[in-house]
Amino acid sequence: MKQTLKFSQIFIYGLPGFPLAMLGLPLFVYLPSYYSQNLGLSLSAVGFALLLARSFDVITDPLIGLLNDRYPKSQSVLWRRKCFMIIGVPLLLLGLNFLLRPNDEISTMYLFTWSFITYLGWTLINIPWLAIGAEISHDYHEKSALASSREIFSVIGTVAVISIPILLSIDLDLKTTLETLANLLTVFLPLALIPLFLNLSSNTSITKNKISQTRQNNHQSGTKQSNNKQKLFSKESFEILKHPAIRKLLPAYFLNSIANALPATLFILFVSFVLQAPEQVSILLSGYFLSAIVGIPLWLYIARKTDKHISWCIALLGSIISFMWVPFIGEGNVQAFMIICLVSGFCLGADVVMPASIQADIAQDISQSSQESTSFLKSQIDSHKEPHQESTAMLFGIWGLLTKLSLALAVGIAFPILDILGLNVDAVDTQINSTTATTTLIILYALIPVIIKIWVLIQMWSFPFGKQYFSSQSSFTETNFPEGNKNEYSKTSNTSHPISLTSSYKRLQ
Repeated sequence: MKQTLKFSQIFIYGLPGFPLAMLGLPLFVYLPSYYSQNLGLSLSAVGFALLLARSFDVITDPLIGLLNDRYPKSQSVLWRRKCFMIIGVPLLLLGLNFLLRPNDEISTMYLFTWSFITYLGWTLINIPWLAIGAEISHDYHEKSALASSREIFSVIGTVAVISIPILLSIDLDLKTTLETLANLLTVFLPLALIPLFLNLSSNTSITKNKISQTRQNNHQSGTKQSNNKQKLFSKESFEILKHPAIRKLLPAYFLNSIANALPATLFILFVSFVLQAPEQVSILLSGYFLSAIVGIPLWLYIARKTDKHISWCIALLGSIISFMWVPFIGEGNVQAFMIICLVSGFCLGADVVMPASIQADIAQDISQSSQESTSFLKSQIDSHKEPHQESTAMLFGIWGLLTKLSLALAVGIAFPILDILGLNVDAVDTQINSTTATTTLIILYALIPVIIKIWVLIQMWSFPFGKQYFSSQSSFTETNFPEGNKNEYSKTSNTSHPISLTSSYKRLQ
């Protein structure tokens, strides 16, 4: 009988998204403006420090993912996931408190050091968490439900951060807002992770098969490991990048992340210097993210009726159409910009849920295919060959570094350009800031993202890896044998029909 997730398990899995999102918005939106406008660092210094800190993720994200997949070998995969997350909590909170409560001596090195530590702690939590979401269900649409739960809590956490100044009546005082946020996260982050640790245990039915497979692999490979110790970096470690779906999705995902990162990091500057309405930042952001929650059910419905990449492409088209009007928005046009925020926010639901769900499909396909291939070829493997190794966390480490690198490029490129062109962050007056600076701000905020998203839309519309592909029982490793004359985008016709998400929820409730 096919096992399905309970609604409570989907809910608990997504819960950590609430505090992590409360951290995300300050780091990506508030922090660059705070360190430049309030603490006196130049835009170039802020851009350089954050770019350098996030550039280290190119190393740390895949490395942590690889370590989380492999060590310690004597423990189950689920144990390793939890262990890394527990280690990441104090590291994240330490870096966060120094970053959001800066001392009197602020420098580029200070911003870089504590940003790096904060990102490292975040990675230790986020990568295993994403890997768990790809491992606890084999159903094509349940992975979308898990991604939706994660993103809904993320949006709620984001809106909560935006509401802090309103609820506490501290106006636009970023200093007080960030200090309050540090206090809340110190409490909320551990509380959100505890249910996840307790709910997903070795006794949970949905993880039994995964744990037993891991222990069986460890037992079968024990003799070989005694004679030939497994290497951390091996040919198999990078074999996952040969998956045809990764080669197709990875460039589109990275460029789309840049297209999302530019408006995110420049939002406050755009509202302040183009709309001339800095007091409306919280209201505009709230409308943007709340509309994302409203849109998610529709995008899930479209994904069930068509496919995940189609749902994503329709959302991309909506974002493109709405953002095309941004260059025509001028001083005081807050209502018109609110409409753009609501439409683009509505499309945001698919823009974050569908790529994450496709990534989970790929991760699970690689894991299952590797196990099937290992079992089938076991009698033909020489003693010097590597046994099957987990790669799920490493794969999400690669996705994570692309996301952070896109944010780093957004800050590291946009801020110095605006600084060189003379954007005065101390004044909210278009007569003080040159027309060239404000025009460049509009181009970076809207025009470049629109161009990028048009390319992503064209690439993903013909994405050949959908429900039929990932429901097939055959291994993608078949595509690595060119002598078989097989289409790399095809699998066997033995496909299963995934359960409707709506019917699944009704049955579970």
